[in-house]
Amino acid sequence: MVARLPEGVCALDDHGRLTFISPRGAALIGESPRRLIGAQPWRVLPWLNDPVYEDRYRAAMISQQPTSFVALCPPDRWLTFDLYPAVSGITVRVTPALVEPENVPVLTSAVDSAVPTRVGAIYHVLHLASALTEAAGVQDVVGLVADQIMPAFGGQALALLVAEDGRLRVAGHRGYPPNITEQYDRLPLTSPTPSVRTMVTGVPSFFESHEELDQIYPMAVAPDDGMAAWAFIPLIASGRPIGTCVLAFSRPHRFTVEERALLTSLGGLIAQALERARLYDAKLELAQCLQESLLPHALPLLPGLTAAARYLPSTEGMDIGGDFYDVIRLTDDTVAAIIGDVQGHNVTAAALMGQLRTAVRAYATTGAGPGEVLARTNRLLADLDPGLFATCVYVQLDLRRRTACLARAGHPYPLLRHPDGGVRVLDVPGGLLLGLDPEAGYPCTEIPLPAGAVLALYTDGLIETPGTDLDDALAELGIELARVGDQHLDGVADAMIRHAQQTSRRGDDIALLLLRLTAELGP
Repeated sequence: MVARLPEGVCALDDHGRLTFISPRGAALIGESPRRLIGAQPWRVLPWLNDPVYEDRYRAAMISQQPTSFVALCPPDRWLTFDLYPAVSGITVRVTPALVEPENVPVLTSAVDSAVPTRVGAIYHVLHLASALTEAAGVQDVVGLVADQIMPAFGGQALALLVAEDGRLRVAGHRGYPPNITEQYDRLPLTSPTPSVRTMVTGVPSFFESHEELDQIYPMAVAPDDGMAAWAFIPLIASGRPIGTCVLAFSRPHRFTVEERALLTSLGGLIAQALERARLYDAKLELAQCLQESLLPHALPLLPGLTAAARYLPSTEGMDIGGDFYDVIRLTDDTVAAIIGDVQGHNVTAAALMGQLRTAVRAYATTGAGPGEVLARTNRLLADLDPGLFATCVYVQLDLRRRTACLARAGHPYPLLRHPDGGVRVLDVPGGLLLGLDPEAGYPCTEIPLPAGAVLALYTDGLIETPGTDLDDALAELGIELARVGDQHLDGVADAMIRHAQQTSRRGDDIALLLLRLTAELGP
């Protein structure tokens, strides 16, 4: 349809990258679509490499009002570009100019193309302010700042330095080789360098050339990073300095009053986002350490049985949750396996998960059967009264008799893949969730488990996705298990996790435990 139009049509995303161009548009511009798609036109077309043209795009995105301009496509083709903006990007109509060349209002700029104009800089600043509100970790902040600040002011390198243990540390950088950042990293806060002085005094420093820097700082302490101009911006959060932002230029650069004011004001914005990101990273590291300490570091190696497990945190919140699993050797011929899910995916749920896993292991090693293990665990949870509930499946395997005895507490049904490739849902009766009723009972069901069969235990995060019927999701999971079940058990686990990851966002954690009896039990 678009190809039949007499004019050219193209589309730019909210970063100015070309996402579509019609054949007529490519013919008018005189370039191959393959070279244009994914690039900003003013960066790949020399005749559009003027800040004025980029500013028309920025102005349309900021104002959300249509605009147009005329440009000369060498050698003598004048083109009109009509821009129709929306929040997600801009549609552009390209037509031959309908005026005589001598009457065309040529857009020119006396500013060097390496120096962005006011509208372009303001666009990047506004985009940065919006994007930083969604930044999570420190590297997110570094990436966003570099993506917006460097093109806004024409810089070639950027580094974010933070104070840590009496020294400056490089939190992240862009445009610097690793060996260059070493001169910024681990500088004592007593060092007479511009990056340290800027942080300590809270006063920004701008050096338009190496000569200007040498007049203030001796060669021994001035940066030797291959750059020719620098802006050192203090990062101040809640009234206290936390670091320095270094923006460097490969050639001498004149900092206008406007640029100095914009960069200085950005320091506070970057600092606030960086403080939030550092706190998030610290909490995330703590959560990951807690999760790793509560789950088994490795499954036991048992003759006659192979096992594989996976844990995947939800995509919302911290990487920690209440899902748990364990494999326990009871005797030479019997093994216990459990998988469970404590309500919630936070630190409280993880702590309770650790208590339940310890309790199950203790009850299992006393020789109690599956139903009794769950009953005792249920009474313990009721006595603790944490305000949370849990589901689980407990399985006791007899490796010599090749049987499995299962007890279930409100948990999703296990899957069993037979050696011939058939998969069925083990619709075993169960009891109430753990913690609901201290007197609840949990019936046991014994099933044969032939050599080569795969028993799949999982938490509901593996099958629960918004807008999906649980029965359909379980059927699809069974199809996947039937397809990959002959592989090594680690490969089967990875395939089932990949199947779950086809959903872009998950609201719950995933735990998966796979068990397979081998043909030989050993001596």
